[in-house]
Amino acid sequence: MRFYVGLVHFPVYNKHQETIASAITPLDIHDFARLSKTYGIKGFFVITPLEDQQVLANRILRHWISGYGAQYNRHRKEALSLVSVTSSLNMAIEKVREREGDTALIVATDAAMQENRAMSYEALRGLVLSDEPVFLLFGTAWGLHEDVLQQADHVLDPISGRSGYNHLSVRTAAAIILDRLAGR
Repeated sequence: MRFYVGLVHFPVYNKHQETIASAITPLDIHDFARLSKTYGIKGFFVITPLEDQQVLANRILRHWISGYGAQYNRHRKEALSLVSVTSSLNMAIEKVREREGDTALIVATDAAMQENRAMSYEALRGLVLSDEPVFLLFGTAWGLHEDVLQQADHVLDPISGRSGYNHLSVRTAAAIILDRLAGR
């Protein structure tokens, strides 16, 4: 698989639909890294322009990859070795292109159906399991900004539960989605 995942912290929306840069949470880094390792993802990108947030993320990575954490928990080291911190989505897209020697299909996630650019799980799973490079984007806060959705080639169908309630944490949504796309 030539499958990559990105967690976008800017541009995203807050609950008032204002454009913001959200804070990084260490739990997101750990859980996305572990998901990535479990499902054979080639790389996980934490995307934020905020320098203090980049410093935080890189400090966590250093601890678990080359610091005390590397000896304490080798499994965590393996997972966190998949993580890269970039200051922009364009930079992450370029890094994927450099690694793959080809431009990846960019697929965004959203809690709302994007009728005109929707992609089914079945269609995306077929691409993920083929030799096509795919870069799947998740948003933080209240979701990916419209600019990111417009930059994507497709928007994955939303997760549909039974109740109409659709406010999953990004870690929960990512686990469901990655299992559907790359699970056995």
